[in-house]
Amino acid sequence: MKTAYIDNQAFNIDVGETILSFIRRYKEASLVPTLCDAPNLEPFGSCRVCSVEVANQENGLVKTVASCHTPVAEGQYIFTSSPAIKQLRKNIIELVLTDHPLDCLTCEVNGNCELQTVAAQVGIREVRYPEGENHLSRKKDLSHPYMTSDLSKCINCYRCVRACDEVQGEFVLSMAGRGFDSRIIKGLGQSFEASDCVSCGACSQACPTSAISDVFQSKAKQATNTTRTICTYCGVGCNLEVSTNNGEILSIRAPYDAEVNQGHTCLKGRYAFKFYNHPDRLNSPMIKRNGQFEKVSWDEVYSYITDKFIAYKKEFGPDSMAGISSSRCTNEENYLMQKFFRAVINTNNIDGCARVCHSPTALGMQRTYGTGAATNSIDDLKDTNCIMVIGANPTDAHPVTGAKLKQFSMKSHNVSIVIDPRRTELAKYATHHLALRPGTNVAVLNMMMYYIITEGLVDNDFIKNRTEGYEDFRRELLSIDLDHLEKVSGVSRYDVRAAAIAYATAPNAMSFHGLGVTEHSQGTFTVMQIADLAMMTGNIGRRGVGVNPLRGQNNVQGSADMGVQPHQGAGYLDVTNEEVNKKYNAFYGAEVPKHIGYKIPEMFDAALKGKLKAIWIIGEDVVQTDPNTQKVIKALEATDLVIVQELFMTETAKYADVILPGASFLEKSGTFTNGERRVQAVREVVKPIEGAKPDGQIIVEVMNKMGYNQPDYTPDGMLEEISQIVPFFAGIRWDRLGKNGLQWPVKPDGTDTKILHQESFKRGRGFFKFNPWEETAELTEHAKDYPLILTTNRELEHYNCGAMTRRTANEQILNDDYLMINPKDASTYLINDGDYVCVESPRGKVDVKARITDEVKEGILSTTFHFPDIMINNITGDIHDSEAMCPEYKVVAVRIRKSKGKYKSELS
Repeated sequence: MKTAYIDNQAFNIDVGETILSFIRRYKEASLVPTLCDAPNLEPFGSCRVCSVEVANQENGLVKTVASCHTPVAEGQYIFTSSPAIKQLRKNIIELVLTDHPLDCLTCEVNGNCELQTVAAQVGIREVRYPEGENHLSRKKDLSHPYMTSDLSKCINCYRCVRACDEVQGEFVLSMAGRGFDSRIIKGLGQSFEASDCVSCGACSQACPTSAISDVFQSKAKQATNTTRTICTYCGVGCNLEVSTNNGEILSIRAPYDAEVNQGHTCLKGRYAFKFYNHPDRLNSPMIKRNGQFEKVSWDEVYSYITDKFIAYKKEFGPDSMAGISSSRCTNEENYLMQKFFRAVINTNNIDGCARVCHSPTALGMQRTYGTGAATNSIDDLKDTNCIMVIGANPTDAHPVTGAKLKQFSMKSHNVSIVIDPRRTELAKYATHHLALRPGTNVAVLNMMMYYIITEGLVDNDFIKNRTEGYEDFRRELLSIDLDHLEKVSGVSRYDVRAAAIAYATAPNAMSFHGLGVTEHSQGTFTVMQIADLAMMTGNIGRRGVGVNPLRGQNNVQGSADMGVQPHQGAGYLDVTNEEVNKKYNAFYGAEVPKHIGYKIPEMFDAALKGKLKAIWIIGEDVVQTDPNTQKVIKALEATDLVIVQELFMTETAKYADVILPGASFLEKSGTFTNGERRVQAVREVVKPIEGAKPDGQIIVEVMNKMGYNQPDYTPDGMLEEISQIVPFFAGIRWDRLGKNGLQWPVKPDGTDTKILHQESFKRGRGFFKFNPWEETAELTEHAKDYPLILTTNRELEHYNCGAMTRRTANEQILNDDYLMINPKDASTYLINDGDYVCVESPRGKVDVKARITDEVKEGILSTTFHFPDIMINNITGDIHDSEAMCPEYKVVAVRIRKSKGKYKSELS
C-alpha cells in the first residue's frame, strides 16, 4: 500500500485521489479551506485558497500547489498549515474581499455565504486593501420566482457555471468580460427570466457567497432544524434536506452524499413544496348531504363509512366494493390499503395508478425474466458505452436522471439511441434518433432484432446457457415484412439497422423506457421486446447493462411491490395459487379470496352496470388523469359511496360522497421505493396540518372500526410486518435504511442487491416470445374521420394532474397546457402560434393553445394534461394494453380546427 504524509503523519493513498480528497479522508474538512471546490464538481483550481506545501522526499524541494486538483503521490510530505501557507490564504481572501461587499464579515443573515466562514478560518477581521468598485453597483435579478442573484457578491469562482454545465448540462451560465470586467451572464442576457434556465437550483446550491441564492434563504428566519427525506414527485427518488423553523419549511437542498442525486434536484423537488400548507388544503372529514359537503368529526365519518361497508358486504357481497391506492403514499400505506380490502372486506378489488402507467413493465418483465423491476442502477451509467432511451423524455419527466443521460449523450465517444415520435431534448444529442409513428414500437423493435440476427451480432453463449424459446422466436422474427414495417413506422430500415448494430456491438448497453412504451395497446409486448434485446446481446446481469424502466410517479414500484393490484398480493404472490392463499389467510388471520379482482377500468365498467356499490380512492385524481373523463364521471355518479382521501378538492373529490383529508409526504414517515428498487426512508418534516391525518393512520383506524385489530401506524412497525410476507423485503428494517436505503431483494442479514439476474433469472431461464406488430383499434376504427394522431406528454414544471405543483410558484413558470403542432399541419389548418385549437376525438373535444414546432412530425400532435380547465382526457379513449389493461394515452385519433370560442375571447 502506498503512503504519503500529512503534517508528518503517514496515511495510505487511494488510487486517483487528489491531495485535497486525501487530506479530507483523514482530517477535518476545515483544515484546508476552499472556495471554488464543491463535492459534486470536477476540480477547478481557480481560487487557490486550498493551497498546501508539498515536499519531495528524494530532493527535498518544497512547492506550493492547489490541493483540489493536484494528484497525491507516494512519499509526498504535505504541509497544510505552514506560516507561508497561512499567509498566502489570508492574502487571497483579503484580495477577494476588496471586490466584495465588506459587510460580509459582520453580516448575520448571509444565506449560504462560505466566504465569511473562510475569512474567519484564515483569521481576517478587517481588510487592509482599498475597497473596489467594480461589482458593488450591479443590479439584482429578481425575475425568477425561486432564485435571486446579487452579482455584487460574486467572486468569479465559476462554481455556478460549472454546476450548470457539469450537473445539469444546461450551459445557461457563463463568464463574460476579462480582468476586472469579468462577470456571470445568463444566456445572452442578465436575467433568469430571459434565459433557458430550467430552475434546478444547482447554481444556487453551488454558489459560496449567495451571489445566486434561493428566495427562501433571503428571509430573516434562520433554520433551526434539518430533516432528510425523499422527494414526492417522480421515480428517481431524490434525497432532500428540508430546513425548518418552528414547524415552517424554509428551504430544501440536496445532500451531496445521496447516492441517487448527489447534490442535485429538479425545480419540483427543490422548490415546489409550498403546497403543503396551502389555504386550499382539506382540513376536515366531510360528508356530502343534499348535494353539499358538511364538515364532520373523525368519529362520525368512520362510523358512516364502516356502517356502509358492512351493509354493502352483507347485501351485495365483498366484490361490490373496491379500492384505488396511491403511488404518492408510502409503501406501508399501500400495504395497509391492499390488506384492508383483502383481509377486512375480503375482496381482491384493489388497484392503483401503477396500472395507469407501468403495469406492462411489471407484466412484460415478469414474463421474460420473472421479476418486473429495474435490473440495474442509474449509477451504472459510469460503466456503459451505449444507452437506448425509448418512449421517455427524462429531462422533463425524470430530470435528475435525465441530466445524467444528457451528460452521457453529449460525450462524443458514447453512443445514444432515442426511439421517440418527438424530437426530445435527448434526441437532439442522440447518435441515432428513430422518430417512429406513435403505436409502432413493436414494429421498430422487431426490425432492430431482425438486423441483430442477420448481422450475426447475437450472443450465442448467453442464449444457449441462460434462455429458452429462442429458436421459435428467431424463426418468426426472420419472417417479418420489412417493407410493411418500414412503411407503417415511418422509420427508414437503414436507420433502424444502424441503431441495431450500435446497440449490439457496444461492450455494454443499457436501455431506459417510459410511458411512451407502456401506454399503448401493445405495451406489454414492447417491454418484452426490450428485455429480448438485452438477452440476445448478453446485456444483462452485470454493471453498465440491463433494462431500466423510468417510473412515472415516486412510488409506482413500491405500490406494486406491496400488492396494490388485483391479481397479485404483497410480494407479487399469485392470489389464485392455493399455497399462496393459505399463506395469506394464516398471516392476515382472515379469508382472502382466490379469484382475481377488478382492475381500475373494470371497476368503472362494474359501476356502470350497477355492480360496484362503493369505491375508496386515495391520492388519485381519476377524473382528470384517467382516460375518457366523461365515462369516469358517469361511473362515479353510478356508485353509491365514493370515498376520496386527498390533499385538495380535486376534480375527483368533487364527485365524492365522503372526503378524508390526508397528509403530504412532508407530514409523514415511511418508505418510498424508487425506480431502481431502492427502498428509502421518508421522514416526517412537519406535523400534519390541523384536521388532517397521515394516510396510513386513517386506514388503520377504519380497519379497527370494522373489528380488525391493526396496530397504530408506525414505519418501523409496518416494515417489520411487511418483511414477514414480502420475500424480497426480508432484511429491510427501519433502522437499517440509513441515508441511502437498500435495493431489494434484501437478505435477512440486510445485504441488498445492486444488480439482478447475475447468475440466473428469477424464472430460471429467460424466455423469448415473438409478438407481431398490430395496429391499434383506435386507428383502425377512427382514423378515416380523425386523421391526426394525438399523443400526451409531461412538462418539467408540473407533476401529473398538477394538484400540488399548481399550488406553488411553478405556475408562474408554466401556467397552461399546450398543443404541439408541426408547421405544415399548422399551415394546412390556418393555425398560428398561440391560437386556441379545437381538438376533437370520437369521445369529445377540448380547446387548447397551439405551440408551432418541428419537434413533432407532420400528422402528429402532442399535448400536456396538467390543468383541469383543459381536461385533455375528455378526448382520450378506452383502448388499453391487451395484456395489462394500461390505458393507451399515446395514440388518440383526432381532428383539429382553429377554435372559434376561446380564440375570439382571447382577441376580445
